[in-house]
This record gives sequence, C-alpha cells and structure tokens, in this order.
Amino acid sequence: MATAVAVGGMLGTIGSVQDSGYSRSSKPRGTSSEEHRERNPDVVGEDFAEDYESLPTSSVSIHLAAGALAGIAEHSIMFPFDAIKTRMQFITPSSQAVYTSITNALARISSTEGMHSLWRGVTSVVVGAGPAHALQFATYEMCKERFEVAVRQHSLKRTLSSAEESRLLHLSHACAAAAGTVMHEGLMTPFDVVKQRMQLFGSAYRSPLECAMSVIRTEGLASLYLSLPTTLLMAIPFQSLHFTAYEYLRQKLNPEGKYDPKSHVIAGGLAGGIASLATNPLDVAKTLLQTRGSSPDAEVRRTRGVLSAARLIWERDGLRGAMRGSVPRLLTHVPSTAISWSVYEFCKWWLTQEGSEQRIL
Repeated sequence: MATAVAVGGMLGTIGSVQDSGYSRSSKPRGTSSEEHRERNPDVVGEDFAEDYESLPTSSVSIHLAAGALAGIAEHSIMFPFDAIKTRMQFITPSSQAVYTSITNALARISSTEGMHSLWRGVTSVVVGAGPAHALQFATYEMCKERFEVAVRQHSLKRTLSSAEESRLLHLSHACAAAAGTVMHEGLMTPFDVVKQRMQLFGSAYRSPLECAMSVIRTEGLASLYLSLPTTLLMAIPFQSLHFTAYEYLRQKLNPEGKYDPKSHVIAGGLAGGIASLATNPLDVAKTLLQTRGSSPDAEVRRTRGVLSAARLIWERDGLRGAMRGSVPRLLTHVPSTAISWSVYEFCKWWLTQEGSEQRIL
C-alpha cells in the first residue's frame, strides 16, 4: 500500500517537473555528486555519481541515431540464430524441418538449403529495426529522465530512505521501458511477421515486399498486426525486466559511471538472458500466431489470440512446448542485447561533447 501511494505521488509530480522547466545540470569536472549537491541544494534529479550519461546527451537526435544503429547491428548479426529459433518453435513443421538441437539444425539447413537460407528475410528486419529501435531508445531515455526527476523530487518531499528511492527508480526504469516498447512494437510487428514467414522451411518468397503483399492478399492487412497484442503482452514484461536489470547491473559493475564497454557487454548480456527465460512461453505463442497462415494444421490456422494459442501449445506439448526454442532464444538474446547496449552506449558516448573532446585529446 505504501509503495502504491509512493508511486502515485511520484507520477503526480511529473507535470510540475515539466512546468518548472527542469533540465539536467552538468556537474563541474572534478566535482563529486555529493559536493555538487551540497553546493546546489535546489538541484533535483542528479544522475548517479560521475555517470557519463549526465553529460548533455538528452538530444533526441542522439538517442534516435544511437538507437537505430544499435537495432540494425543487433538484428543483422544475430539473424541466423533467430531463424533457427523460429523454425524450432513452429508447430507441425515439414518432416524435413524437424530439428533436435541447434547444431542439428545448422547441419541440416546447410546441407539441404544452404547457409544463405538463414539470412532469408534479413532485409525486412534491417528496414524495420532501425526506425523501431530509434523510437524505442529515444522514448525510453525521455521517459527515464522525467521519471527519475519525479522520483527524486518525491523522495525529497517524503524523505524516503535510499532503499525506498532505489526501488522507485527501478520501477521508473520499468515504466520507461514499457513506453519505449509500445513505440517499438507498433512499428516493428509487420516487419517481424514478414521476417518469420520468410524464415520458415520451404518459403517461396523471393523478397520481403512479395511476402508482405502475399500475406495481405490472402489473409488481410489485419494479419500483419494479429500478433500485436501477444507481442506487447510478451515484449512489455521482457523489456521492462531487461532494461531494469541492465540499469541495475550496469551500476553494480561500473559504480563510477565512466564509459566502460566491458560493463555494458556483461550487463546487457545478463539482462537479456534473464528476461529471455522468463518470457519464453509468450514468445512461443507469438510465433504460433505469426506463422499460423503457413501451417498445414487446421487447428493452428484457426487460432485467433494468445489464450487459444497458449491452450493449444499446452494441450499438445505441455511445459516442454511452452519452453520450446528457449535455448536458441537464450543464445540469441544474450549476445544480441550485449551487442545492442554496447553499440548504443558507444554511439551515445561518441556523439556527446565528452566523446568529442576525448577523441581530440
């Protein structure tokens, strides 16, 4: 109850934060956060000690550019693993596309279709991932900054303990991640549907445009967004957990807050792995909905929503079915989130004044 009251008070201060014209205050170099707060008692929302993110990186253009590059790098590099995951999650596949493990999948695909087939549909992802990730990270950073300011103002008004303030900060990161996820999935879902259709065994589509037009013609435009509710149901908890875990681990691994690629890689990878395992059952249901039109199984084609998809998966395979593809998914998310955060943090650092000054020196 106390937490609910605290959250309500925190969110209630956002409007006053915006009206007050608050913006991040840069610490003088060589000055600790404690000294800066003592000299500027009215400054609220100071970032963690010596955090390079407290530099003037609140420019939307910086977050958009860094986010776009991070998304393209992540999805392009990890695309073959995502293709294997999609095939392993597909219900009632062709007898030629039944795989017992990742190595078995790689061996059979390379011998029967060629390794190039694992890159089928990558264009759709690259086209969608850049803008989608740009929106996601820009929205996350904007909401995160405003929510953190609101938390710290609320903390001063309520004289919260450091532990209580920390819990609210974690919650604010989860809320910011959820907002960014809605923006990302609203743009990315149609591209994801096209990608998965092209990844299936025996796909006859020669280009993403041909695939998209075929799906619209045979199943209707709404079919491109049929899995959106399920995707959001899965993506919001995944990304909320992912971003919150990343922020927490990054601060633990790099308490000084300096630009440190190693901490970004480790924190990003661990955060992605935790979120991946926790949300795998929802990912299986999403894959079923996105690929149902290509299934020869009439019951699968009649699936209309997440509940019916989950029920069908449970009735046929139980827990094993719910965790289908969890290993390739884990092996996809751990390096992909590590890549994404590394590229994002590097681009953000590179584009800041601090990065410019260090390059000159």
